[in-house]
Amino acid sequence: MFSLPRTLAGPRRRMATALGVLGAALALTATTAGGANAAPGPDRDRVHVQPGEAYMGVGARVHGSAPAQAPSLGALAPTGGVQGIDVSHWQGAINWGSVRNSGIQFAWIKATEGNSYKDDRFNSNYPAAYNAGVIRGAYHFARPNVSSGATQANYFVNNGGGWSRDNLTLPGVLDIEHNPYGAMCYGLSTTQMRTWITDFYNTYKSRTGRDTVIYTTAGWWNTCTGNWTGMYSKSPLWVAHWTSAASPTIPSGFPTWTVWQYTSTGSVAGVAGNVDRNQFNGSRDRLLALANNT
Repeated sequence: MFSLPRTLAGPRRRMATALGVLGAALALTATTAGGANAAPGPDRDRVHVQPGEAYMGVGARVHGSAPAQAPSLGALAPTGGVQGIDVSHWQGAINWGSVRNSGIQFAWIKATEGNSYKDDRFNSNYPAAYNAGVIRGAYHFARPNVSSGATQANYFVNNGGGWSRDNLTLPGVLDIEHNPYGAMCYGLSTTQMRTWITDFYNTYKSRTGRDTVIYTTAGWWNTCTGNWTGMYSKSPLWVAHWTSAASPTIPSGFPTWTVWQYTSTGSVAGVAGNVDRNQFNGSRDRLLALANNT
């Protein structure tokens, strides 16, 4: 069972225009845009993606239901506390030393999607983040319509989603959100979706000993699982809600949030273009407790 107190327990991306870069820099004043050694990333403004190209938040972007991105976060941007990012191949080459020096303490990195795609930047990003002192973990983009939860959990663990108590590795994340390739709920009923998530969770836990972190939006979870409470005492919640509000809207069925993805248009030294920004709900000590399962 997830043992942290629940009070401690969220598209990229888009090569921004000059105005967009300026807006992101003004909105996130706690960081410096870009990095001296960061190469420009691919075109992250594309809405339509091909299988294997998904990233956190793409489903909401494709379906036109992005979770309330504010045009400018300004002084309300929650850039204090314990800050993190999430990345995939869309960010291109990343200077992880610059990322860490900018104040970013944690990152989740895309490892896999479905049961046949591995992110082509994972093998460079994952060890480089570790070597820079970033507390990092891996995430899996779920595709419940192509194979079982157990099959995808095994694929995830076999391709970078494992865990070790080394003070720098976070538990794996199940990124389950709007289907960017088709129907919002992947053609599954709420009962079938609950079963799929349970199978993924049980398999991941049996392989790693850790509870899977769940990344989702309130809209997707409430619709596609039917306000399910089945993960209430199991999985830490990572909620996507891009807003200047003081706190995120969380899905029904969760007591609170552990991680909040508060913008998809953040700026961080060492990363070219936009990057998702996240805040951990607690101190660095509690983040390390999540990493080390203590």
